[in-house]
Amino acid sequence: MFVTLFAASQSQLLDSLTLSTYEEFTDLDEALKNPERVVKLSLRKKKYKEFPKQIYAFKNLQYLDLSKNSIDELPDSIALFSSLQYLICSKSGLKRLPNTIGKLKNLKYININQNDVERLPYSFGDLENLEIADMWSNELEYFPETMNKLTRLKLLDLRNILIPQNNQDIIQGMLPHTKIYFSPPCKCSW
Repeated sequence: MFVTLFAASQSQLLDSLTLSTYEEFTDLDEALKNPERVVKLSLRKKKYKEFPKQIYAFKNLQYLDLSKNSIDELPDSIALFSSLQYLICSKSGLKRLPNTIGKLKNLKYININQNDVERLPYSFGDLENLEIADMWSNELEYFPETMNKLTRLKLLDLRNILIPQNNQDIIQGMLPHTKIYFSPPCKCSW
């Protein structure tokens, strides 16, 4: 059965249920022994200081978790992971998202909570399949108008971010069909 599922992963995206049944690799050296098998990679708490270049060996990657490391930025070349559906970088010291983030056309879920991201790149609105964006507790001050193209976005978590009421209204207006979680508005200006 694994061979059938693996063959399918090379030619198509896996649904979330099927993806959940795949082996989750948690050791980079072990994963590199058979890189074509790696669909899910979780490198949480590995003390990385930068994006591990070895990850580029995993052409079938659909799930990547780099949480709780010290990676302050993702490279623009992350766009090479065209099958990536889940990207998790919470509590990693992330300061920015790459300008190429919008090229991850199959991304459904992004978690960058508890970081220091100040702005979303213009291309963020190109994440046409994005359904959940967990961004609470960042320093976000800029939301590109392209976000209005995120028609599949169901949930956006912006709690614990100082956002004045008028800006909360603008963000909600861009995403009228999205459930957005805000903290109470601040009496601050951007």
